[in-house]
Amino acid sequence: MAAELSNLSTILSAEEEKLLACVHCGLCLQACPTYVITGDENDSPRGRIYLMRAVKEKRLAVDSLAFETHIDRCLGCRACESACPAGVEYGHLLEAARVEIVKGQTKPTGVYRLLYFALKHVWSRPERLRWAFGFGRMMRDSGFAKLLMRTGVAGAISKKFEFALALLEGSAAGGLVRGKVTETAGRMPANRPQDAGAPVMVFKGCVSEGLFKRVNDATRRVLKVNGCDAQAPEAQVCCGALHAHAGDLEGARKLARQNIDAFKQNDAPIITNAGGCGAMLAGYAHLLADDDAYAQKAKSFSARVRDVGQQLEESGFRNGAYSGSERTTYDASCHLLHGQHGAAASQKMLWAIPDLNFAALNDSDVCCGGAGVYNLLEPDLSEQVLAEKLRNIEQSGATVLATGNPGCHMQIAAGAKMAGLNLRVCHPVELLDESYRRAGFYE
Repeated sequence: MAAELSNLSTILSAEEEKLLACVHCGLCLQACPTYVITGDENDSPRGRIYLMRAVKEKRLAVDSLAFETHIDRCLGCRACESACPAGVEYGHLLEAARVEIVKGQTKPTGVYRLLYFALKHVWSRPERLRWAFGFGRMMRDSGFAKLLMRTGVAGAISKKFEFALALLEGSAAGGLVRGKVTETAGRMPANRPQDAGAPVMVFKGCVSEGLFKRVNDATRRVLKVNGCDAQAPEAQVCCGALHAHAGDLEGARKLARQNIDAFKQNDAPIITNAGGCGAMLAGYAHLLADDDAYAQKAKSFSARVRDVGQQLEESGFRNGAYSGSERTTYDASCHLLHGQHGAAASQKMLWAIPDLNFAALNDSDVCCGGAGVYNLLEPDLSEQVLAEKLRNIEQSGATVLATGNPGCHMQIAAGAKMAGLNLRVCHPVELLDESYRRAGFYE
């Protein structure tokens, strides 16, 4: 395996072709949420690449506060990649820039320290992570988190703590699937033979399984109804996205190797229902490109990854039943859209619900400001990005919003709750699952 890179200049030298690919045309500017808000060229993809080149050419110090600040302000939404005519892989450059920034933090605030501690001592250890999410569910389901918010105790401690509790509250179920639905229940669509059961492997995800297990359950039921035999390897771990976004690429590589080994039993598609996880899994080929033992395995693994919407779009899926008249809209997860290129397929799950009262969402392809834990690390910018998203949702008149990523789910639900907006947030597969339940596909 290649030796660990020692400094940012070395990393950026390895990424030189990507740096030089940027012709500074400026087409990325209006696609960048942070530039739109600040108007600062340094907060644009073009400006950040210029700063990276300055570091590479030793015209700017790696530990420069200005460099760190503008890199940290990046949401990592990758909208600039879709807008770039030169095909610059900005996401890889951003991860490379953050590797060394982590080692020489000039503003090691309490939130950053807590993040690095959690990544090293909790997220990388499945047993501890399960305990942490168990504690989170207890806080949420007991109503204690809501009590701290209502009494003003959370806000008195800090705005970040209050919003963190709002994020936790935002992960709660939205009232779908009334009545018991058994895990194994499901009827095969009429146009498929009863012995059909194409094998697929489900990636559960740490946040998804920890706070959104209902979405994983709905995913398996919907796949079963549509002729897929879904299995979920027990040895799988966190995808490593939070590690990569925070600059801990070695931590991300360690988790990537574990997941590749966990899913090596066959060549079945690997199905995700979380845009952030899916983009990370699809990026294992790049992440482990210099690892002699895993490079080819990672390439094969990444080629198997697809969102549940992409899987259903390819295999064909059955229409459900009418499930109510609530006005519904759809918001595209950035990483599902720009990383997996699967947002359109995810939205198609809604078209399988007859007579859905759908309203288009203006700028549905623009980031909501969640971006992992960006909302806690850069709360001011995150809040401004989210405010625009909430205005568009309110203008749509929707009371139900579907989105394909748990981070986006919690961000929008938390913002709506704190703004007093009547909105129920869910995953598209949850709506399809409810439609299937009403159609009688489950016992």
